[in-house]
Amino acid sequence: MASRASSEAPSAGPPVPVPSLPGLGTTWYRRGTRYWLRRAWTTVVMLLAVGMLCFMALAFYSGFRGEMPPAVRTVCDVAQVAGSCVTVVRGWLVQRRDHRRKLLDPPTPAEFRRAKRAEVRRSGRFAYAGRGLLVLAAPVLPVFAAWCVGWFAAALTVREYPSEVGARRWLEAHNGQSRTS
Repeated sequence: MASRASSEAPSAGPPVPVPSLPGLGTTWYRRGTRYWLRRAWTTVVMLLAVGMLCFMALAFYSGFRGEMPPAVRTVCDVAQVAGSCVTVVRGWLVQRRDHRRKLLDPPTPAEFRRAKRAEVRRSGRFAYAGRGLLVLAAPVLPVFAAWCVGWFAAALTVREYPSEVGARRWLEAHNGQSRTS
């Protein structure tokens, strides 16, 4: 399977500048201190978001759990712990498989920016639609939060993002240059 970046012909003329990627700017090219600070900041923000999600999931579940008889509460708690252990691993595996798939055919910088814009536009609609379902999902929110923990942990611990690989291939195809370490 040929990648999109390698199927484009190199252009003759002046060198093409390093493309800026959303969230990374041009720091992905040299991978210096600024790059790692951006990656660390992204990790901190995502950890805060996942922490809030876990707190809300446990708070909703606690309210739901308070209405149950003690015997049923114990069974539900055991099911939540078992389900959470399974789904944290499942979230990790889903993210890593998706990452591997994206590395096989990484997006060019323009494709990545288009996909990011479309993702941001959709996220608002999902947020509004999800509010009504939140009350119905209270019994399984801790399991969902565990899946998110696994997914985010896998996404944040990769060596490089597919957008970086795609941008590097695009740059090499257009300039005939390779990344300097």
